[in-house]
Amino acid sequence: MKYQRGLGFIALIFSVLVISAFVAFSIYLIRLDNIVRDKFEGQRWDIPAKVFARPMEIYVNAPVSQQDLQEELKLLGYKNAQNYAQSGSYVSSGDTMYVHTRGFDFGDRVEPEQVLKVSFNGDQIGDVSATKPSSSGIARLEPLLIGGIYPQHNEDRVLIKLSNVPKPLINALIATEDRNFYHHHGVSIRGLARAVVSNVTGGTRQGGSTLTQQLVKNFYLSPERTIKRKVNEALMALLVELHYDKDEILEAYLNEVNLGQNGNYSINGYGLASQFYFGLPLRELNIAQQAYLVGLVQGPTLYNPWRNPEAAKRRRDIVLNNMLVMGYLTQDQYETEKARPLNVITKPTLGPARFPDFLDIVRRQLRTEYQESDITNQGLRIFTTLDPLAQTRIQESFKSTVARLSKSNPGRLKDLQGAVLVTHPENGELVAAVGSTQDFTGFNRALDAKRQVGSLLKPVIYLTALESNRYHWGSPIEDSEISIQSDGKPWTPRNYSGRPHGVVPMSEALANSYNLSAVRLAQEFGMSTFINHLKKFGVTSDIPNYPSIYLGAVDMSPMEVMSIYGNFATGGFKYPVKAIRSVVDANGHLLERYGLTVQPTIEPSYAYLLNNGLQQVMSSGTGRAAYATFPSNLGLAGKSGTTNDTRDSWFAGYSGNYLTVVWLGLDDNKVTGLTGSSGALPVWINVMKNLRHKPVMLTQPGDVLWQWVDRATGHLSAQGCPGAMYIPLTRHSLPNHATACGASHYRTEPYSIDSEETAPAEQNDSIGGWIEEADTENQRDSDEDTRIISSGSYTH
Repeated sequence: MKYQRGLGFIALIFSVLVISAFVAFSIYLIRLDNIVRDKFEGQRWDIPAKVFARPMEIYVNAPVSQQDLQEELKLLGYKNAQNYAQSGSYVSSGDTMYVHTRGFDFGDRVEPEQVLKVSFNGDQIGDVSATKPSSSGIARLEPLLIGGIYPQHNEDRVLIKLSNVPKPLINALIATEDRNFYHHHGVSIRGLARAVVSNVTGGTRQGGSTLTQQLVKNFYLSPERTIKRKVNEALMALLVELHYDKDEILEAYLNEVNLGQNGNYSINGYGLASQFYFGLPLRELNIAQQAYLVGLVQGPTLYNPWRNPEAAKRRRDIVLNNMLVMGYLTQDQYETEKARPLNVITKPTLGPARFPDFLDIVRRQLRTEYQESDITNQGLRIFTTLDPLAQTRIQESFKSTVARLSKSNPGRLKDLQGAVLVTHPENGELVAAVGSTQDFTGFNRALDAKRQVGSLLKPVIYLTALESNRYHWGSPIEDSEISIQSDGKPWTPRNYSGRPHGVVPMSEALANSYNLSAVRLAQEFGMSTFINHLKKFGVTSDIPNYPSIYLGAVDMSPMEVMSIYGNFATGGFKYPVKAIRSVVDANGHLLERYGLTVQPTIEPSYAYLLNNGLQQVMSSGTGRAAYATFPSNLGLAGKSGTTNDTRDSWFAGYSGNYLTVVWLGLDDNKVTGLTGSSGALPVWINVMKNLRHKPVMLTQPGDVLWQWVDRATGHLSAQGCPGAMYIPLTRHSLPNHATACGASHYRTEPYSIDSEETAPAEQNDSIGGWIEEADTENQRDSDEDTRIISSGSYTH
C-alpha cells in the first residue's frame, strides 16, 4: 500500500513537472512568437536617408552637349553597348544617341523606363523623341545617388521587391543555400543535428541551416555559437514559417543578408550589394554576376573580389555548377557564364559619400527641420540641387589648381587649403561645394572656416555712397592717408601698394581695391550703416564695432560671403542658399518641397549701378586676368579679397547664371603670400571654366541712364572729350555742371533735374539728347513652345 502511494506521489510529481515544463515552454514559445511577429510585421530595418543629385533633364534646346550626356550616363553606370535592348544602356550614332532609361519614382512623378532618341546641335539638344509620350516635353534621367545619412550601427541596404529580383539569382540561391526551401517547414533536421554535435564536441562545422534559419539568425539573434542560440534559431524558424509564406520569407532574406563591408558601413541585401560590387541595379547583372553575389553568403571577407579575386571566382563557379546540377542552367549557359571575368568595379563608391562636403551641407540643413531618427532610419529620399557633372569637374579643377599653387612655394604653401561654393544666383540653388583639397574629415571649410574677408566688403561701402545720391562712379574721391581713433588708439590703414593715389574716380578706387579711399568713404556714412547692410545681406557672424571692419576685419565663412554676393548678382534680391529641392518618404509621398523664398534688399537702380562697378573690377581692375580666359561679352562681375599679411585669399564673382566664391588659406592661419588676384582668382577662373555661362544682363531700371562724365571732376562730359567716361547713374545723382568740352553739347538754359516736363534739345553727339536715358535693356530670347516628346519605337 505504501509502495503504491509512493508510486502515485512520484507520478504526481512527474506530472506536475511535465505540465510545468509544458507551461514554461509554451510561455517561452509565446514570447518568441511575439518577438518574431513584432519585428517581421513592424519596421524591419533602419533605412538610412538616401541623398540624390539633381536629375538631368532632356528637352529640346536644353544646354546639354553630347559629351555632357555621355558623362552623366557614365556616372549613372550606363553601358555604351551595341544595342539598347536593356535598361541602363545607350548607343551613339554620330550626333544622335539612343538611351534606354531605367525609370525612377520622384515622389511627385514617376519617370517611366523608356528609350530616348536624342539629337544634338552643337552644345545643346536639337531634338528628342521617346517611346513614352510626355505632355511636359521633358524627360528626366534617374538622379545620381551621392550618399546616405546612416543610423549609428552603420547598416545600409536598398530594399527590393521579390517581383523585381532576377529569376537566376533566386535559382542560384536555392541551388546553393537551401535546395529544399519550398518543401521544408523552416528547419533541416539533419543540419540541426550536425550543428548540435559540432557545438558539443567543439568542432568547427556548423552548416546546414535553411534560408529561414539564416534569416532568423541575422534578423533576431546574436552571432554567438551556443546550443541555446541554435535551439532558439530552430524554434523561431518554425514560427516564421507558421505565420508567413515562402515568398515573404525569401524577400526578407534577400534584403537582410550581409554581403560585405565598406569601411564602417555594412552592406546588407542584394539590392545594395549589386551597386557596391558592380555599380549596377540588380536587374542589369548577368547570371555570372548574380552567382557571385550568392556565393558571398558563405563569407564576404573570404571572397572579397578586390583582396581575393581567385577565391572569389572559384566560389562563383561553384554556385554556377550548383545551378547546372539543379537544371537551372544548360551546359552551354554554364560554360558561357563560367568563362566571364568577375567584372567588379575598380573601386566601390557606396558607403562614404561621393561628394562629402556637399552632403554635409545637406545633412546640416535637414537637422534643422527633422529629428535625427527620421533622417537615419525612415528611408527618406532627399533630392538635392547638386549638379554632379559640375561638382566632379570643379572638384578636380580646384584640387589641381591648388596643387600648382602649392608647388610654386612648397616651403610656405605645402598645406594650402581652400573652399569653393557655386550657386545659381537666380534661385539660390547650390550647384557644387568643395570644402577641402583632401579627404573629408568632418571639418567643412565651406561652412566652418571663418576667416577675415579683406576687400570683399568694399562693394557695400560703395553701394552706400551710390544710395546717398551724392556720388556716382565718376565722382572724384580722395585716396590719401587717414588715421581713426579706435579704442583710444589710432588706426592708420595703408594701401596694398604702400602709397596713396590722390584723387581718383570712384569706379577706379573700387576696381583697384584702394584701401584709403574706401575707408574715407565709409567714415562719411558711419559704421552702423555698414553693419546694418551686412546683416541685411545675410551675415550671421558677429561683426565687431571697430573701423578695420571696413577693410574686411570680420570673420566669415565662404557660405556667408556667398550670401552677400547673391544680393549683388540678382540685382538686389536675397535668395537663401539651398541644397535641397524636396524630401520624399519611403512610400513615395512628398513630405516637403523647398520653393523659392526671396527678399528685396537693394533698390534695383542702385543694384544696377553696383553691378557696373563690379564689372569694372573684372574689365580693368584686380579681376582683369579673367578676360584672358572668358569672352568680354559675358559682362563678368566680381571682387578680390586679401587680408593683412596675405593670410587669406578670396575671390567672389558671377556670370549671368553662376555665382562662385573661392577661399584659400592655411588652417594654422599663417601667411600664404597670396593675394586675392594671385591665389583665389586663378582658382575661380579654372572653376568657372567648367561651367556654361550666360552674360550678366540685369534689367536697367527706368530712373537709371547712361552718361558721359569727366573722370577728373565728375562733371558732365561728352563722347570724344578728354578724360570722358561712360557710366550709368540715377537721375538723382546727375551732375549739375559740365566741363568746357562737354558744355557745348548741351543747351545752356537753366535746367532742373527734378523737372519732368523739360524736353531735351537735339544733340550732335551719340547721347542723342540732353541727358536722355539710353535704352540698354536687351531683348531676351522668347521661350520655346512646350514640346511634347513623341512616342515611337526605334531600331538601330
